[in-house]
Amino acid sequence: MALWYLRLVFLLFFPTLSRNNQRMSDHVYKKIEVVGSSPNGFEDAVTNALARAHKTVRNMRWFEVSETRGYIENGKVDHWQVTLKIGFTLEG
Repeated sequence: MALWYLRLVFLLFFPTLSRNNQRMSDHVYKKIEVVGSSPNGFEDAVTNALARAHKTVRNMRWFEVSETRGYIENGKVDHWQVTLKIGFTLEG
């Protein structure tokens, strides 16, 4: 797994710890579900979903992959599709 991907996961799961070495304060999260896809692999499908969600969702903090699918053509994986649940903090 690529080092940049592990860093992204760490920052998304532990945003406060990565900044000040402090515990995260009490937060309330809302979850949305998005589906990302890519012909280039699982990680690209995740990255595409997060990048698109980032355009309209503020304060994203973590994600979990709830489903993984692949499209098969001529006996080979042709396209990846992943369903993500993204958690973000509520404002106010």
